[in-house]
Amino acid sequence: MRKYILLLAAMGMMSGCYDLDQFPHDRLTSGTFWKTEDHAHQGIVAIYNTLLNENVFGAYYNNDALGEIAMDYNNWQMPSIIKGTYSDRDSFIKKKWQSAYEGIFRANLLLQNIDNVDMDKETKEIYKGEARFMRALYYFHLFDFYGGVPLYDETTVVSEEFVNMKKPRNTKEETLKFILDDLDAAVGVLPVKWESTEYGRATKGAAVALRGKVKLYAKDYIGAQADFEEIVIDPQGRGYGYGLIDNYPDLFTLKGDQSEEMIFSIQCVNGTNNDYGLPYCLRLGTRSAFEGGWNNCMPTDILADMYEYKDGRPFSWDEIYPGFSTDRAMQKRIFEATLSDDHKTVETYPADKDKIRSIYESRDPRLEQNLITPYSHILGANGRTPKDMEYVLAEGVNEANGFLRANQPTYFNYYWRKFVPEGDMDGKLENRENSPVDFPLIRYADVLLMLAECYNENGEQGKAVELINQVRQRKSTNMPKLNSGPDWLKAETKDEVFERIVHERAVELACEGHRFSDLKRWGLAKEKLNYEYDDILGKFIFKRVFIDRDYYFPIPAEEYDNNPNLGEQNPGW
Repeated sequence: MRKYILLLAAMGMMSGCYDLDQFPHDRLTSGTFWKTEDHAHQGIVAIYNTLLNENVFGAYYNNDALGEIAMDYNNWQMPSIIKGTYSDRDSFIKKKWQSAYEGIFRANLLLQNIDNVDMDKETKEIYKGEARFMRALYYFHLFDFYGGVPLYDETTVVSEEFVNMKKPRNTKEETLKFILDDLDAAVGVLPVKWESTEYGRATKGAAVALRGKVKLYAKDYIGAQADFEEIVIDPQGRGYGYGLIDNYPDLFTLKGDQSEEMIFSIQCVNGTNNDYGLPYCLRLGTRSAFEGGWNNCMPTDILADMYEYKDGRPFSWDEIYPGFSTDRAMQKRIFEATLSDDHKTVETYPADKDKIRSIYESRDPRLEQNLITPYSHILGANGRTPKDMEYVLAEGVNEANGFLRANQPTYFNYYWRKFVPEGDMDGKLENRENSPVDFPLIRYADVLLMLAECYNENGEQGKAVELINQVRQRKSTNMPKLNSGPDWLKAETKDEVFERIVHERAVELACEGHRFSDLKRWGLAKEKLNYEYDDILGKFIFKRVFIDRDYYFPIPAEEYDNNPNLGEQNPGW
């Protein structure tokens, strides 16, 4: 049985007498529910199921729109944050807080009651480890966005204390310690691997990797290095078996779901009564994706221009077209096409179309593996019918005529190829909101780059470069090694290696939701997140604003309304 966690949810939890997909409440007491191992299964599924919530991890890719490598001006969640006009009463700020705590309270509910379940002690300890891993994950998400938060553990019984849950905020240090204590406990009991029927449950490797990430965010580079080395080097011979797969694009299709690169991911399925997938088509796809998408999150030209030439040289349009970056009329002239009067064919392509295509094709292969670029083709869909689409930058394009069309055709941007299903996935895709492709929260390439960061901070630049080169030298990427000859590949000092890590995390992990958090923890957000943005044809879209207060979201005003004991609001709010 593939993808155990969510299949179990679909077949058991949602059809049973006790619906744990609802907020935990007093009808799920130890006297009525927590008796059998089936009940424990349903309890653990409810904790994992919160991962699918779009306010927590179910749309985690959209966090890149808070950074410089993606954007969301398309009226979903991010526009007010991007423009700096949001407040402590913004619905997104409130929902993220509440949804993460929902996952925490589900974990606490299991920890409160698992000892009442009729099963062996060792199995109970594993369930406790899973719950503590997940609780740590949700608390770390809160820490990342809000700093210190009120800590509620399994001693808090929501059904009895809901109206009296008025703890003050804990400090950032206390919150980090709580998270690390949970992960220490999880590492001690979780298995290195599960049986194939249990695939998707948290493992020892996932807990070690997350613990390393938490330490990295706390700037404990020695501690983080030790954890990441356990994953990469496996000095104790635990047999984790993680590694890079050869073909990068496979990671974001069904082929990558159970690969050795996935350390922890959101498990997805679809099908009749089994709609536990993620809305890649809807949120990331254009109108030319299956059933039509909204392209809420889109890659920026800032990201597109980060991808080097295949020989490792940095790329710049100004080198090819002098003055390009500041001349919007030139951008329009170079890229724009015109359609025939009936809009069914291209009347005039840009004079430099072939040159444009060669420019994109001469770059790091991950550029066109991740992004849809002008005048390239994709296998999209006209409604539900698979159809070849060309991305033509012209007014009047429509998917019915074989052209990529944005949800808001006023602008022409780059769009995601990554994660967006091709056609109908050979019949496997049943609706645009439930793609069966898993979403990686921790994968091996991410760990390699985090370990490289630790080595660099700890004065081992050579080791850091070796790990960066492993990512660059993936078989399908095959970018030249750093320090392999030309000056443009030089990375020897701490600052030079750090710049390479900043770059590599952007181009490798694009659309995986890490960028905004990376920029904040590096202290680079204010430097990189203040700019004016226009589309490929030079048309102004928005101004990105980031000030000091934005390093943390405000604690939602509603939480202060309900809990006057919370304490100080985040700085600047």
